[in-house]
Amino acid sequence: MNPNAAFLDTAGLIAVWNADDQWHPLAKPVFAGLVRSKSSLLTTSLVLMECANTAARRPFRNDVILLRDRLKTARMLIDPTEDDLEQAWRAYARGEAGQAGIVDHVSFVVMRRLGLTQAFTNDAHFRAAGFVTLF
Repeated sequence: MNPNAAFLDTAGLIAVWNADDQWHPLAKPVFAGLVRSKSSLLTTSLVLMECANTAARRPFRNDVILLRDRLKTARMLIDPTEDDLEQAWRAYARGEAGQAGIVDHVSFVVMRRLGLTQAFTNDAHFRAAGFVTLF
């Protein structure tokens, strides 16, 4: 995988789209830099579902749909495998990564499988799982 690749997490995406989000001023320029540097940006279908839930009644609802379409076309939207899900549930049951949620655990498993080290997020659970957060 491209060393400039970054995993898109819910916290980062919502921070970019929602100008009222407390992390927006930090996330927006980092995201712009990733796009400018043509970094490979990918995520899981589960992360996009979390984003879609958050955006359901917000003005950035269409942004989720557009991102999904772009990632799907570029083959950068990852559907977790059954093995990914099983590994994530085991880590969740053990309370790993500061008792992160199940979607985060799926993200960690997918990131490891794909050799990703960077996540576009500020979520401390990603740091606890050994990943670099980008803001």
